[in-house]
Amino acid sequence: MSETQVHVRYMVDDVQAAVDWYSGHFGFEVLMASPAFGAVQQGPLRLLLSGRASSAGRPMPDGRQPEPGGWNRFQVIVDDIAAEAERLRSRGVRFRNDIVSGPGGSQILAEDPSGNLVELFQPAR
Repeated sequence: MSETQVHVRYMVDDVQAAVDWYSGHFGFEVLMASPAFGAVQQGPLRLLLSGRASSAGRPMPDGRQPEPGGWNRFQVIVDDIAAEAERLRSRGVRFRNDIVSGPGGSQILAEDPSGNLVELFQPAR
C-alpha cells in the first residue's frame, strides 16, 4: 500500500512569496513555482499555492472571487511551542494570536504572506 498523500490548496496573493515562506520557514520541498501556481511538499502534505492567474483563482458563477485568508489551516506538531514560535518570530513570521492552551495542548496561528494560517500545536503531556 502506498503512503497516503494529502493536498491542501491555499489561495495566495504572491505565489513566489508563498513558496519561499513555506520552504524557508517550515522546510517544504519546492515542487513547482510559476507566477500563477506553486506546489510545495513535506512528507505526505502537498500545498497547492494558487495565485489569481491560476484556474483556481477564477471567479465563481455568482461573481465571488476566491481569496486568501480565513480560518482553515493545517497543523504542524511541535515539541516546544514557545521555542518554535520564538524561532519563527525572529525570522519575521507574523502570528494572529498568542499561544493558547487547552485540555488537548497548546496552539498558536502563524500567517503566511497572504494571511493563510499554519497552526503550531504542542499536544498536552
